[in-house]
Amino acid sequence: MKEKLYTIPVNDAFDTDCECPVCAMRQVLENNAVEYTLGPSYMEDDVRMETDRVGFCREHMRMLNLQKNRLGLALIMKTHIDRTNREIRKLAETPSKAAKMFKKGQPGPVAEYIDTLNHSCFICDRIENTFYRYIPTIVFLWKTEPEFRKKYQECKGFCTEHYGLLVKEAPRHLKENELTEFMEETTRLYLDNMQRLADDLEWFADKFDYRHQNDPWKNSKDAIPRGIVKTNGILEEVREKENN
Repeated sequence: MKEKLYTIPVNDAFDTDCECPVCAMRQVLENNAVEYTLGPSYMEDDVRMETDRVGFCREHMRMLNLQKNRLGLALIMKTHIDRTNREIRKLAETPSKAAKMFKKGQPGPVAEYIDTLNHSCFICDRIENTFYRYIPTIVFLWKTEPEFRKKYQECKGFCTEHYGLLVKEAPRHLKENELTEFMEETTRLYLDNMQRLADDLEWFADKFDYRHQNDPWKNSKDAIPRGIVKTNGILEEVREKENN
């Protein structure tokens, strides 16, 4: 199979034994983005200007805080706070204008700025710019590469969010007969594997009944973390559970 820029990570993810290969792709991007943010790049002016401007979401600030580069994080936070203070100070210098906006039922410039800041993140932006190129790549490989089609058919399905992304993206790239086949195959993968997880969770719960205490766990011992992947696409918690 001829490997191109976006097909390599897609193939790698579908080679992984996981509950959602699309989640696995996103996790790699996320880990790389966190490492990039606190790597040598944090000293580059263009990167620092962007982190100062948009900041980080709560989850990615948590991940940055788990990294070893404490000096880098301190410098990034300090200049981001400096930028935020300057912007708010500037916007707050026009209280009469803000008061008029409040009377009209509008939030005012300070509230608007903070709302924008609360919904922006340097790492999220870096992930999404690449991640959404992976979804059409999956559809393209399914359409053109028999080897990948086999991997696709044998995967363990997808989380709900990424199943939705796949069926949303497919009509943009497939003809009617191809689209019907893709939708049927993808939906089968999703539903069959969701049912597999539901059965594992049911047996996990049954094991708490004294009547089953001596029965084998079968495949249910890690049903909860795998179910978290399926329903919420969260891989980090799964790793933490598996390592404990």
